[in-house]
Amino acid sequence: MTAEVVADSGVNVSELPARGWRAARALAPVGLGALLGAAFEPLAVPYVIPVCIAGLALTLRDITAWRAARRATVFGIAFMLTTLAWLWPSIGMGAWLALSLVQGLWFLPLGCGLVLVRRLRAWPVWSAALWSAVEVLRGEWPFGGFPWSRLGMAVVDTPWAQLLPLVGIGGTSLLLALLGFLLAAVLESATLRVPSRRWAVVLAAVFALTVLPAVLAELVDRSRTVTVAIIQGGVPGDGKDLVAHHRQVTRSQQVATQLLASRVRAGEEPAPDLVIWPENSTAVDPFGDPEARNAIEASVEAIGRPILVGAMVDDADPRRVLNQGIVWDPATGPGERYTKRHPVPFGEYIPFRSVLGRISPRLAEIPRDMIAGGPQPPVEVAGTSVAMAICFDVAFDDVLPEQVREGADLVVVQTSNAMFTGTAQRAQQFGISRARALETGRSVVVASTNGISGAIGPDGSVVTQSRTRGTEVLVADVPLASGETVAVRMGPMVSGGSLLVALGAVLVGVRRCRAR
Repeated sequence: MTAEVVADSGVNVSELPARGWRAARALAPVGLGALLGAAFEPLAVPYVIPVCIAGLALTLRDITAWRAARRATVFGIAFMLTTLAWLWPSIGMGAWLALSLVQGLWFLPLGCGLVLVRRLRAWPVWSAALWSAVEVLRGEWPFGGFPWSRLGMAVVDTPWAQLLPLVGIGGTSLLLALLGFLLAAVLESATLRVPSRRWAVVLAAVFALTVLPAVLAELVDRSRTVTVAIIQGGVPGDGKDLVAHHRQVTRSQQVATQLLASRVRAGEEPAPDLVIWPENSTAVDPFGDPEARNAIEASVEAIGRPILVGAMVDDADPRRVLNQGIVWDPATGPGERYTKRHPVPFGEYIPFRSVLGRISPRLAEIPRDMIAGGPQPPVEVAGTSVAMAICFDVAFDDVLPEQVREGADLVVVQTSNAMFTGTAQRAQQFGISRARALETGRSVVVASTNGISGAIGPDGSVVTQSRTRGTEVLVADVPLASGETVAVRMGPMVSGGSLLVALGAVLVGVRRCRAR
């Protein structure tokens, strides 16, 4: 387009660069949100986190709260669409879009809040508290929350992993967000040609904090070990119709356990102290179904050790069911149990079933609602106190740290990732399990129907890991631990503190705006 044509069209040539910059600023949140998703599996490049946070902060400078809310929401939706892309091939495009939208909408109040605190002194601190508060809130509501894709869950293979025993997943998210907002403050000062020495010094100090070894976290004793066997029986086909083939799944667990028993008798494998079966090892109640019970008891008799069995157990109300991990002892039979604390809404129970059931016929595919278990103590297995989580439980802060505070010296995660076969969900969940190992200072044993199963050391290192989605038997010696990391002791204070600080900063920001 020539200058004459531009002039004839009424467009001021001098305004074109400014308009291009404004357009780029408006579109940047989409790219930044998608790039932040690259911090998680399958790409797993967590070093983009501070860059993306800084970029978001710069795109929100000198605009109204409403425009900031829109840009932050676009950022959040792009972020969630990227990290939750595994929902599309596993459950469907509708579920992927709906969950990404609901989670992305939490970034709307974040955008408003970031503008309100922007003119306050130490605004990067208040901004980081806002980010942390939004992570906490979206992990609580609606329908119990969905605490996936928190920044602290992505750092296990970085120097930042050393923060997890000190401040936990929530505190690590807070410090990474602070690092990003401080980077924005330094870049902003440079572009405005104002002294940036103060922010540069603070940025350097926070960066140094995030890479220092967590010396204070070494408050646990790891002098004992336990031998665990993990039975990954595999699932038929693509795994999306596990319930229809539940007998085959249980038989696969039984056959793999009996094969392990024969190898132990032959001296090819050490005798395990306990055996872990995954979630949904039996999709029918073993207390009411003779075939399922016989398979479990035959396996326990063959191996001669306690088995932690993942089972669906009928409630007294036929419209409800429990998802449990059951200690099945060769001498005393079924004993202590753990009940899944955070069932998945619309996947394991239907909120407002009487209303929503009329809207979508697909909800009839979930005929019974799963009952949530409340706070529970660790279970005792072969003299070992075990903190348990079932599938998505591992993402919630109120499950494993609470049991560790009650004396658990080993963590077991039972999961059924059958419907997520071939997606990044399995790797993301295994990454969260590694983060929990670092946070709690405990070894974590993961048993999945189709992978990723494995044993994780208290330092987050992978001791052993399944390589296929088929049948695998893993035997490993893992350290037991006693004592508590700083993160386990102080974890609840990080969440509550970020909420209070964020609320206070927003109220001060509102007051300043009204005063102007």
